[in-house]
This record gives sequence, structure tokens and C-alpha cells, in this order.
Amino acid sequence: KSTFIEALGMHLIHQGKKVAVLAVDPTSGISGGSILGDKTRMSQLATQANAYIRPSPSAGTTGGVARKTRECMLLCEAAGYDVVLIETVGVGQSETMVANITDCFVALMLPGAGDELQAIKRGLLEFVDVIVVNKADGPNRTAAEMAAHQYALVLKSLAGHHTALLPVAENRAAIPPLPLGEGRGEGDSDQPPDVLTCSALNNLGVDRVWTTVKQRYDRLKSAGQLHSRRCQQNLRWLWSTVDDRLQQAVRTHPGVHALRGELESKVLQGETTPEAAARQILAAFGISW
Repeated sequence: KSTFIEALGMHLIHQGKKVAVLAVDPTSGISGGSILGDKTRMSQLATQANAYIRPSPSAGTTGGVARKTRECMLLCEAAGYDVVLIETVGVGQSETMVANITDCFVALMLPGAGDELQAIKRGLLEFVDVIVVNKADGPNRTAAEMAAHQYALVLKSLAGHHTALLPVAENRAAIPPLPLGEGRGEGDSDQPPDVLTCSALNNLGVDRVWTTVKQRYDRLKSAGQLHSRRCQQNLRWLWSTVDDRLQQAVRTHPGVHALRGELESKVLQGETTPEAAARQILAAFGISW
């Protein structure tokens, strides 16, 4: 992912754009910080004056993003960055939260991983705007084109209706058009996901990925769907914030704190059920269930 984002970021900078990268890493169980440190793996991009890279720990937040990713995006936009790229944790199906905070959701896949056959990332594929099969170079090129075709088949199997999908690869003739369904979420474009191949290492096809993303963005904007999509995202942001604040309030409530150790011990020892313990915790907080 970092190789691809660096290649894409350098492509955008050469176009005169300012690029911010918000990289979300798995969290260290000891220090609570980022384990991988994406900035060190984007050494070329990190030296550019028009680039900003901020690694953040996921800190237990589900969905592949960090708790304050939305706020960081707003700050980057206010600071004058033209494009904000979010690199998620990369955990598969739970990654779908990022679809609620971005204008275009790109899933980066690998050839030969088997996911295209098992559809284990179905939750992700139902939200995605663009699928990019990376490492389409050398002996992997044929495997990447085959993977792109198989992802198109998976997308077809998830469809409820039929529209045209043309996967984009180095060799279009090798991948025929396939039907695909619509209905990917309120406020989304009715365009089916695009499927492309690229080689981030050799910088092949990265420009085509950006062209595809830009085209989808322009279609959303011209159709008035970009505003609707962002309004829906703000609504989800509202309730996500409420959920976070409620959970924090419950955990830090004095009455709950007094019961927590005892109830957790009883659950661990099988002396009470999680349901019954949850009822006592909420009752201590002042919520009847």
C-alpha cells in the first residue's frame, strides 16, 4: 500500500497538487503508537515540500481508520492540501468505515491472493468505487489481469441488477465486459466500480488509476451527488460521535467504575452472563433496559 500511495502521491505532486497522506497503522499493545511507521516507507514522498504524511495508530478503532481521521481530513483541507489520501489498516471486511468519510473508496488487491475466488472481502467490495490489482509487472502481469477478471466476476455475483462493467487492465482484450449491479449505498454514484491493474513499483498504470478516480469524482460533482454524499457522511459522523461519547461516558462513570471489576470477574468465571452484566452496568449509568 505504501509503495502505491507514494507512486500516486508523486504523480499528483508532479501535476502541481499538494498531497496529504493520513496513514492508519495497527496499534502497539505496549506503547499505544503506530507499529509500522508508514512515513519511513514513503521516503521519496516524505521529502517533498508539497507533501504531508501523518501516521496514526488505530488505537482500537474498528473500520480501518483512526478515531480522529475525519478531523484530520478537515484540517488538511483547511491547510490547502488538494488531495487527501487515507491509507487504512488493511484488515479486509471491517475496512468499510472509510467509505463513509471519503469521496472515492479504492481497494488495493494483490494477484494470486485467492480473495477474488473466496469473496472473503465481500463487505468491502459492496462499498468500493475502484478496485486496483497491484504488482501487474513481469511474471505477475498475467496473474494480475486474471485477478482483475475474477474480481469483476465477484462483483457481478454481488449485483442485484445488471449494468455494464468494463474492467481496465494492461490488456483490455484479455478481459471482456461483464454485467454488474447498482445500489451501492445512498448518495453514491450509480456508476459500477472500475477494475484496473497497475504496478506501483514500476509506476505503470498509476496515472490511469488517478484518471479513473478523478472521473468518478467529477461525475459525482456534476450530478449533484457529491454534496448529497458528504451530507450523508456528516450524518453518520454525528451518530458515530454520539456513540463514541456515550461509550466513553459509560466507561468513566463512577457507578460503573465501582461495578466493573466485579462484573468482569463474574463474566470471566461464568458466574453471570454478559447480557446480565451489561444490564447492571447500564443501570448504574442510569439507563433502564
